[in-house]
Amino acid sequence: MKSLFDTETYQEIIDRIEKLNENSTPNWGEMSVGQMLTHCQKPLEVANGTLQLNTKIGFFKKLVMKFFKPLMYNDKSWQKNLGTVQEFKITEPKTFQEEKEKLIKIITAFSNKKDTNNWPEHPFFGTFNTEQWGKMQYKHLNHHLTQFGV
Repeated sequence: MKSLFDTETYQEIIDRIEKLNENSTPNWGEMSVGQMLTHCQKPLEVANGTLQLNTKIGFFKKLVMKFFKPLMYNDKSWQKNLGTVQEFKITEPKTFQEEKEKLIKIITAFSNKKDTNNWPEHPFFGTFNTEQWGKMQYKHLNHHLTQFGV
């Protein structure tokens, strides 16, 4: 599995984002390209420690989430139309160029943390190490860039 901490993979993601434009349409799902760019910022903000979700989950759900945790960063692609947490659902219109620039900035900040060992706890899945964070963030971005055909 590729990682956003790998220089070539980082550049691949940036190049794919640059191929998007305000008229890009999804192959599945309902988000506009601007909404997708905003949505992709959220998990990176959680990893960067700039967004904390106020989601509380019970013991049983935490136990179930531990079972699904490896799916977040393994080699298997995510299926289309997966659900997402409420805080990551973007329904209001977004400006393409502004959101694209923000996403690239956030990806760069994340990628520069490749030597970090002190990551915030994920609100659903608990702790991830650096390798897992890098793979998970790549997998999420790859999923949505594929959604938009780049």
